[in-house]
Amino acid sequence: MSINQRVKQVRQTLNLSQAKFAKALSMSNGYIAGIELGHNNVNDRIVKLICFTFNVREAWLRTGEGTIFENEPDRFTELASATFRELKPVYQEYILKQMDQLLIIQNEEKKQNEHEDI
Repeated sequence: MSINQRVKQVRQTLNLSQAKFAKALSMSNGYIAGIELGHNNVNDRIVKLICFTFNVREAWLRTGEGTIFENEPDRFTELASATFRELKPVYQEYILKQMDQLLIIQNEEKKQNEHEDI
């Protein structure tokens, strides 16, 4: 299997259309189609981008050895990631701010619980 075929396998495993996959990578649909058809090369920048964006193991993408993902994604994480990628940037920013606030609340609760255990 070629690196181009492995790019297609990543996209299909994540259950993404070429358009959604391309959008997540800030690339054109046509370029992704060209990669999958073997017309376009997969350069180092694209490898790094795919690995970073989709948590793909670089060794697997380059050689096919091992597992596809760094940590096999669970269905909840996949759903959350796919939904997040569908949002406009302004809404993505809002979600990130809300997550930061939830982490603050969680950490405060954790500290309070630790003090109660003493």
